[in-house]
Amino acid sequence: MPEKLTGLTEWFQTPPGQYLLGWEQTQFDLAVADLFGYNALQLGLPELQALQANRMPHRWQALPEALLPAQAWTAGGTGGGEAAAQPTIKVSLITDAAALPFPAASLDLVVLPHTLELSADPHQVLREVERVLVPEGRVVISGFNPGSLWGLRQGRARLCDRMGVSMLGASNLFLPDAGDFIGPWRLRDWLQLLSFELESDRYGCYRPAMKTDKWLQRTAWMDRAGARWWPIFGAVYFVVAVKRVRGMRLLGPAWKPRRAASPAPVPVANRR
Repeated sequence: MPEKLTGLTEWFQTPPGQYLLGWEQTQFDLAVADLFGYNALQLGLPELQALQANRMPHRWQALPEALLPAQAWTAGGTGGGEAAAQPTIKVSLITDAAALPFPAASLDLVVLPHTLELSADPHQVLREVERVLVPEGRVVISGFNPGSLWGLRQGRARLCDRMGVSMLGASNLFLPDAGDFIGPWRLRDWLQLLSFELESDRYGCYRPAMKTDKWLQRTAWMDRAGARWWPIFGAVYFVVAVKRVRGMRLLGPAWKPRRAASPAPVPVANRR
């Protein structure tokens, strides 16, 4: 697990990694800016400040056990003025995403940037998120799309590696070998089983799997074309879901007392 996380961290420093982080940062800022509550949690990926646009009073970042606290970024600390100007994110939890140290129904927002695909048991992570979220709480998820150009290249490299084909770099991985990709269709099924309602989903990063910034800039036009002509083939997907709780309907007390039934009228023929 530590090697996988290290590989992913190093990959995010490359031009395609920076390109993907830039797109995801914009999407997280838009998704969490108008979500209100008291407590918000980001699970993993310290390279991304997923809660910087959120205005909840209590915001934390939880890191997996394999990631040292020194590798996490902290804002609003004792550093320079630039760091102090950023929103305060409390990086104070080193925990397992599948066993969160929060009571049930205690968080209003949980963000999972590439957390599920790095977990050994992603379905258990979702169950744990459902447990700690309040009713009508939201979970925001991002992940690599196995059906994209990037995902297909990654799958081809793994297939060539298993077959022993290494000609022309056919077995070279474009993405780090960190975890397993979870398709958006599979994620929707998991969310539905856990009583989550899909609020929005979108895809992004339509440029080809290029390793240099020069070629990524030359193919920037594909972001606009892909969003219009092949929207579901973006390299990364972004999902916002709401926890729905279907329970009994509470009935209020009957404030108005019932009137006593009036006696039936006596027929005239039987009167004395």
